[in-house]
This record gives sequence, C-alpha cells and structure tokens, in this order.
Amino acid sequence: MSRGDRARVDLRAVRRTLALIGPHVREHRLLVAGGVLVLLAEVAFRVLEPWPLKVVVDALSRSLGAQNVDGWIPEASWELLLAAGLATVAITGFRALCSFLATVAFALVGSRVTTVLRARVFDHVQALSARYHAVARTGDTVQRLVSDIGRLQEAAVGAGLPLLANVVTLVAMCTVMVVLDPLLAAVVVLALLAFLAVGRGSAARITQASRRTRQGEAALANTAHEALGAIRTVQAYGLEEATARTFRAANGQALTEGVRSRRLAAGLERSTDVIVGVATAAVVVGGGLRVLEGAMTLGDLVLFTTYLKTCMKPLRDLAKYTGRIARAAASGERVAELVDEVPDVRELPGARTLEGVRGELVLAGVEAAHGDPAAGAPTVLRGIDLRVPAGQHVAVVGPSGSGKSTLAALLVRSMDPVAGSVSLDGHDLRLLSLATVRGSVALLLQDSVLFHGSVRENIRLGRPGATDAEVEQAARAAQAHGFVSAFPRGYDTPVGERGSTVSGGQRQRLAIARALLRDAPVVVLDEATTGLDPEAAREVVAALRRLVRGRTSLAVTHDAALALSADRVLWLQDGRILLDGTPAELLADPDGPFAAWVEQQRARRDEGAAAPGPGAHERPEVLR
Repeated sequence: MSRGDRARVDLRAVRRTLALIGPHVREHRLLVAGGVLVLLAEVAFRVLEPWPLKVVVDALSRSLGAQNVDGWIPEASWELLLAAGLATVAITGFRALCSFLATVAFALVGSRVTTVLRARVFDHVQALSARYHAVARTGDTVQRLVSDIGRLQEAAVGAGLPLLANVVTLVAMCTVMVVLDPLLAAVVVLALLAFLAVGRGSAARITQASRRTRQGEAALANTAHEALGAIRTVQAYGLEEATARTFRAANGQALTEGVRSRRLAAGLERSTDVIVGVATAAVVVGGGLRVLEGAMTLGDLVLFTTYLKTCMKPLRDLAKYTGRIARAAASGERVAELVDEVPDVRELPGARTLEGVRGELVLAGVEAAHGDPAAGAPTVLRGIDLRVPAGQHVAVVGPSGSGKSTLAALLVRSMDPVAGSVSLDGHDLRLLSLATVRGSVALLLQDSVLFHGSVRENIRLGRPGATDAEVEQAARAAQAHGFVSAFPRGYDTPVGERGSTVSGGQRQRLAIARALLRDAPVVVLDEATTGLDPEAAREVVAALRRLVRGRTSLAVTHDAALALSADRVLWLQDGRILLDGTPAELLADPDGPFAAWVEQQRARRDEGAAAPGPGAHERPEVLR
C-alpha cells in the first residue's frame, strides 16, 4: 500500500469515528463550549506565565548597568520582586484551576458520549436479524461493544483534550514568538513543519497496525468465548491442547501487531525528540548572538527560551497523542462498521398495535432466503401459501434442511420474506409494531436459553410485571414447581449462565413456564423435545400440552407422536409444502412420505423395545 493510500485510510478512519460520535457530542454542546472556554483561558495563563520572570531578569539587568532593556521595566526592587513572585503564583494557580475545569468538562462529555454510544450500539446489535447473528462471531461483537468503545473514551479524555490544548498553545506561543523575534520564530516553525512531515505517515501506519491489533484481539476473544462456552465438550473430547494452540496463535498475532503499533508510536516520539533538540540548539545559539548584537534583551531571550521549552513539550506530546488517536480511530472504525450493519427487520414509522389478538396466521406467496437472493443467497422457502385458523395445532415435518425452522422464524419476525407476506389476524407483520408481533408469539426452541439469574427472574422474563404468585402458578402449570421447590433456595436459586446448573428437561420446563406467563395467543415450537430422554420428554410434552391449549400452535418436530397428535400436518420438502392435511388423511396414502416416515419411526421404536433399556417403553404424551 502506497503512502498516499495509507494516509487516505487513516483519514477515513478518523472521519468515520467523528461521524459516529459527532451527533452525541453535539448533545452536550454547552458543556463542550464551557470546556473550550476554560481551555482557552488556561492557554492564556500559560502564555502569561513566563512574563514575571522576564520582568525580573530585565530589571536585574538594568540594576547591573545593562542598557539593552525595555524602557517600561524599572530597576529591581524588593517590591518588584515580590510582585513578580505573587503574579507567578496567581497565574500558575489560575492556570491549574482552568486545566482542572477543562479536564472535568471533557471527561464528563467523554463518559456521557461513550455511555450513550454503547447503549445505542447494543440496541442496534439486538435489532439485527438472525441472518447477521448466524455469521457474526460473538466474541468480536462483545470486543467492539466493550473494549473498542472504551478506547474511544480514553482517547477523548487522555488524548483529544490534551491534543486540543497543545495545538492552541502552539498557535498562541508561536504568535508571541513571532512578535518577539521573527527570525528565531522561523526555527520553531520549521520544527513544526518537520514534525508534520514525520507524523503524517506515522499516524496512518499506527492506525493500520492498531486495526490489525484489534482484529487479533477480537479473534482472541472469539476463541476464548467458543472454548469456554463449550467447555464440557472440550474436556470430554480432550480438546484442551487444540483449543490452547488456537488461543496461543491468536494471542501471538495480537501481541505482534500490538508491539508493531507501539514501536511505530515510539519511533514517532523519538523522531520528535530529535526535532526538538535541534530546534532548541538553534534557538540557544541564535538567541545568544541576537542578545550580543543588541537585537533583543536578555529577558526577551529568557522569555523566548521559556516559550520554546513550553512549546516543545506540546510538540513532544503531539507525537504521543497522535499515536493514541490513531489507535482510537482504528477502534472507532470497528464500531462504525458494526453500526453500519443494516437491520433486515425494522419497524416502520406508524406501525400498528393490535389488541385482542386471536391468532390466525396466513402466509401468502411466501419466499424466504437467508440473505439477498440477488447476491446469490439460496431461496429456502418457495411459494408458501398457508392459512392457520386461530386455535389450530399444526405440526411441521419433513427432511432436514427443508425450511421448517425458517418458517418458524418468519412467524416471530426474526426475518422477513423476500416475497409474499405473513399476516396475523389479517394484518401484515411488517405493518405491525415489533412489540405486537413479539408479544403475540411465544417461541420455544430446542435449546431454550436461561439467563444468569434466579429461577424466578428467568420465568418472570415472560411478563416482567408478574407477581410471585403468578410466577409460581406458571411453574406449576409447566410441571416445574416440584423440582424448583426441591432446590435449596427454591425460586431464588441461581440457574447459572445459559441455565448450566439445571438439566435439559428442567431447562425446557422453565422455558415453558416463561412462555405460559407470557400468555401469547400463538405458540411456535422448534424441536422443543429433541434431545431429551424419555422421562424428560414425557414431562416436557405434558407441560407443552398445557401451553398450547386454547392457542394457535405450530410445532416443528421430528417426533411422529407429536405430529400424529396435531390437528394438521404440513410436510415440507425442498422449501415447498408437499403435503397438507390431517394425520389420518396423510396416513391414508401408504406410499406417501409422511406414512413412510411414521412407519420408520415405529420400526425403530419396535427395535428399541426388543432390547429395552431404561425408559425404553415410555412414550411422550401427545399434545392433546
């Protein structure tokens, strides 16, 4: 990549970062304005700070007989020395106060902006559809939410504010130095130009290295998240060394790029030291000659060298802050990329809210794809026309990959069809508020998730305003009250992350209790009994029977017993509805795929009965 390309990349990262945080900064314009005002006052006091010293030096020079002294400066006296000392203390004190106020103001702005930005990005990520989350890596997303946004805050307070102060200080002091001695001031201007020439290329390279560092850290977070999230599988298969190798590789990549970023930043700082040293030497030599020539007073030289020293410190710091801001720009670009992800499912302005939903579902000419078909994404569902009357129980069966789970996702509007419409009580889901759609449908998955918290808190997620009595009533209906009461702390028992402290059957029954508490008119079951042992399946299905009673239900299942208990069966194959009828109607065709599928399950059950094991003869109860 050429130097020009690197510069463009760096500027692009900075622009994207500013565009990301700009709207939130403008919300605090008064606080920002106040911070800038006290910052300017601090710079003014910093410019005034060496003047008492100049007056003292020139006054002493006049007292010692020097003639090359400004006419307005008297001979030294104890009153003048005392006044100069008090002025120095006052100027320093006011400068420190202004610096404190500016730091507090910008720290408040930085904290408030990053807090709002983090909440905004989190809300945005939650609004992204299942298509995004199916391919996105959780560790990387968390890294952007927490670490990258945190780096923006650090840069705003630890680099942005000092950088602004240093730039204003440089401009003010260079102006004063030009007035004092234009010839010596030219040396300082040349030093600034040399710094800009060195820093321009370095900032772009630091941004690139920082971007790769953040990518490496994201890979590190992904590896740790996946390994720890599946720790039982890792330990059971003896994969500790394999996952450790992957972790070490990602760790090494992050280390390499991190060292490169720091090395580039250190190189910029040391280059600045050389520039400052050369400029200081030139001013000392040239200034001494100017005093000997009578072109400036000794006090002017002291004032000029003090300004030079004060001016060179911001120049040194500019190198350090440039590196920090370059690294923050890389983080800001990663956050901006996340914000730029467009949600597939969005609530339209003026979306309707429905009351008294009955639960009638209609799919008309529906086609669905996990992605944009124009970009080559395969179509999963084709030409789906379906009407489910309120209160009907429908089983959806068929080969794996036929689109059953996609059909379930459409009903809860986790995704929208690419063609056709999905309606609830005659209203297109896209025209309804998301709260109406999600509040009207209870979804129960094969791997129902419980969140870190107590049993009571997890059930209450179904309806946050529910009382303890209502929570317990839902648990009883879901056949969960018995095992919950057996816990040492009952409903206050923590369930662990993702419900890791309870069994699969218990987790499903707690999820059913949550759905019962929600009291939605439509229930969607996606393989809700798959993977459970016979005893757990029997208890879960008994709870499901209570859940679907009086509600519209659509159950995606591979269990023939559940399908045979439904009012209606849909056989999906290759994304189309191949069969649609009651179980009896579909069984009437012995050569049909549904009858063959049921017969296969019966044969497997009979084989299992010939060699019985624990629970071999138990069958889950049907939904009715």
